[in-house]
Amino acid sequence: MGNEGESSLVKLESLIEKSSSSPYSLVFEVEDTGPGIAAEELDILFDAFVQTETGRQSQQGTGLGLAISRQFVRMMGGDIVVSSCLGKGTLFKFDIQVGLAEMAEEEAQQPRQRIVGLAPNQPKYRILVVEDTWENRKVLIELLESLNFEVKEAANGEEAIAVWESWHPHLIWMDMRMPVMDGYEATRQIKAKAKERQTVIIALTASAFEEERTVALSAGCDDFVRKPIQEFVIFDKMAEHLGIRYIYEQPMPVATQHQGLTPAALAAMPPEWVAQLHQAATQVDGELIAQLIAQIPEEAIELANGLTQLVNNYRFDRIIALITSPS
Repeated sequence: MGNEGESSLVKLESLIEKSSSSPYSLVFEVEDTGPGIAAEELDILFDAFVQTETGRQSQQGTGLGLAISRQFVRMMGGDIVVSSCLGKGTLFKFDIQVGLAEMAEEEAQQPRQRIVGLAPNQPKYRILVVEDTWENRKVLIELLESLNFEVKEAANGEEAIAVWESWHPHLIWMDMRMPVMDGYEATRQIKAKAKERQTVIIALTASAFEEERTVALSAGCDDFVRKPIQEFVIFDKMAEHLGIRYIYEQPMPVATQHQGLTPAALAAMPPEWVAQLHQAATQVDGELIAQLIAQIPEEAIELANGLTQLVNNYRFDRIIALITSPS
């Protein structure tokens, strides 16, 4: 809805109401617990290129977000209203007119295999994450580090150039809108300096406009991804541009999912053994679990095979679930 203040709590409610002009009216309420908006500023809140005092202090946004949002809502037959208490928070409420759609046949989608690691015999890839918002940086960094990529971070374009010059990353995830120096200028400077060592730069932007892609590519970016970014998109783009190969989780055979691998089968083992298995799974200790599996008697071979399959697929969470489920 806009950058009028940081919120520590966001509540989203949707109500369906009958309307005289349209079969249904969807009503949304978005409430935050941020600094709020002064009463004298509410009348100008939806004007284009106008920001509240809170918005100006945050040094983020352009003052277009709420103006564009209201225009979209009005195009759908509704409007936005706002109420706010300075120092306590703000409530935005809007409605749109809708009708019931005909049921369409859903296309069957092939489920994506979960990536569990990097294939062996590959370079140690260095990835630079450039993003001014700490929360966004943290999410992407943790995702990349989970697969043992070498990762560094920068909060603006100037920092990105300095890290690039000293560290020579293989790929940069570059936010386009940042203070100090934006991603467009940083990309232009990096590409102008890069001669023998070419670095892949992928633009990150929250913009919904297709023109943003053209601008990013013309600045020198090799690709373009819109926020919010999805895990599979990140890994797919890196595979496309760097040739990275992954190890994927293998689906378990039906037999090991159901036959012999049950809470009851685990409960038949000694309680001390089950406790050790639970601790080992919690600590993601595959070697200790392998030692415990070796203690399973021959008549419970299906339990041993099922647990081995889970360990090979790094599904320690399923082992924990089996132990904690009622038998």
